[in-house]
Amino acid sequence: MSTTQADLKITAGRVFCADTGLDGPGAVAVKDGRIVYAGPDTSFDARQAFSFPDGILLPGFVDLHAHPAPTSWRFGIDGDSEILPRGSTTVLSQGDTGATNWPFYRDSVIGNSRLRIRLAISPSVMGEYEDRGCFIHLDQVDVDACVAVIEQDGGEHIWGVAANLTEKACGDNDPREVMRRVLEVAERTGKPILYGVRREPSDWSLAEQLALLRPGDVFTYCFQSDAESIVQGGKIRDEVWEAREKGILFDVGHGKGNDDMGIAPDAIADGFLPDTVSSDVYKRHSGWTPMHDVPSTISRLVAVGMPLDEALTRATLAPARVLGMADQIGTLAVGADADLVCVQNSPEDVPLANVAGTAIRGRRLEPMLTIRGGEVAGVVTRLCANHASISVFASISVGPCTRPSNRGNYLQQVAQPTARSMMTIDRYNILIIMSDQHSKHHVGCHGDDLVRRE
Repeated sequence: MSTTQADLKITAGRVFCADTGLDGPGAVAVKDGRIVYAGPDTSFDARQAFSFPDGILLPGFVDLHAHPAPTSWRFGIDGDSEILPRGSTTVLSQGDTGATNWPFYRDSVIGNSRLRIRLAISPSVMGEYEDRGCFIHLDQVDVDACVAVIEQDGGEHIWGVAANLTEKACGDNDPREVMRRVLEVAERTGKPILYGVRREPSDWSLAEQLALLRPGDVFTYCFQSDAESIVQGGKIRDEVWEAREKGILFDVGHGKGNDDMGIAPDAIADGFLPDTVSSDVYKRHSGWTPMHDVPSTISRLVAVGMPLDEALTRATLAPARVLGMADQIGTLAVGADADLVCVQNSPEDVPLANVAGTAIRGRRLEPMLTIRGGEVAGVVTRLCANHASISVFASISVGPCTRPSNRGNYLQQVAQPTARSMMTIDRYNILIIMSDQHSKHHVGCHGDDLVRRE
């Protein structure tokens, strides 16, 4: 295997790719922002190298329900500092912008983000800009304006149309009228819908709502336990099985961010797995410890019965296919974008899910390293029982060592390395080896203390 002049090499105890079938110890090599090798051979050299003996290396997560937007907006959370370092390299915005503020969102949010952002546009001209339900004012649900933006300027950025029909979103307006307008936009543009179900009050049956959706539409919040949930009497409703057979997709979008997993245990026990695993991460989750993200959502799903490999697949390859980008992301195939994440279980069991008043404990997946386009976007600084502390980098080169302080982040943003650099992380200790032509330094991290050894 030849990876001449590879920029980056990452080895892990398990390399997983649902697309290529790769599953076992191995490595991934990156050159010029692309994957040039993924497989069992770890003998090759590279300019930078990371090693995670206890980690799972896989394609970067593709989060089909998130809210990357200015933090002054209703749900906005900063994508580069609070989503990307947590392992999600591509996200779909659920209706954060509409036709009026689309130019700003396109240029200032999508254009200035390292995080790859696709949009399910809101048919409301202001999207989720204001702190109120986006469909409160029906005169702002402008079909023609939404269609014009999609057809004239949507390009690769606008994937589809967002419809969240909760009472908070619609106010006193009839959700059926809002949905009529959403469907008109979708039909005229040929775009799919990211659909947030009308849950409470129970004034519109789930069967009637599902009947309006089309193959390829995505039903999010699928595990929330409200009046019109997909489970009834501990079993998946017949109309839900029929919708899946028709081609409607079911997405997690469990943005509550707490230990309650809704009706997920019943659904999974009945053989109903979500098509895609997403987080619905938004402003409320900023600063949480542990952070609400895709890895923590996977951990909680696994705790209530979902097989880990299925969860990993439905957080990588499956959503990449939904976005029509499976040749570019969600895969470790040679030539794909070098969007990668390495996750690792917490060293101890922690509470993960609350089912019928019983706390379920287990290991929490934490993102140890995130790579976006071949560059480091986030790396662990401390792995504890409850969470991992992540350092965020706009651009990082691991090179000649500068002396760290006794406490704080052990990674320094330094000059381009002149020789190979290597970082190794195990379950309980963090060791970074940074070398140049003249010296060799070892920086070990255990707990809160940093020690420099020469």
